[in-house]
Amino acid sequence: MKILALDIGDQWTGSALSDPTKTFARPYQTVKSKELDQFLTEKIKTEHIETVVYGHPKTLKGTESEQTKKIKQEKERLEKKFPSVAWILWDERLTSKFAQSASPRTKRKKSKEDKIKSHSVAAAFILDSYLIYLQNRKNTES
Repeated sequence: MKILALDIGDQWTGSALSDPTKTFARPYQTVKSKELDQFLTEKIKTEHIETVVYGHPKTLKGTESEQTKKIKQEKERLEKKFPSVAWILWDERLTSKFAQSASPRTKRKKSKEDKIKSHSVAAAFILDSYLIYLQNRKNTES
């Protein structure tokens, strides 16, 4: 079983996928946000997803914004539609900035394709931090 992470945006949603051992996170796909239900229907089955880590966009001060409220409502809707999967809100502060800084710097302007792909890179940062949390929790319980 794998873990899928989502970085939800108004236009695009980035995803990242763990390996079956839940050790590594890799950018997976970026899809149009309006096609997210179709994407999840297919990927939950074909990739054997047990948990979806959902980026929780708090402000840098830790408060909720309008976007945070929209994300929570969307998560609740998806939880009802896909009850076989565990849904976890996970702090995503700064992941978009990390994703942008992780891409190679060149003199050319970033293409639209690069910007779209950055959503999946941000999802990989979300998933990586969640996997580290799981590993640390496992180590302290041992």
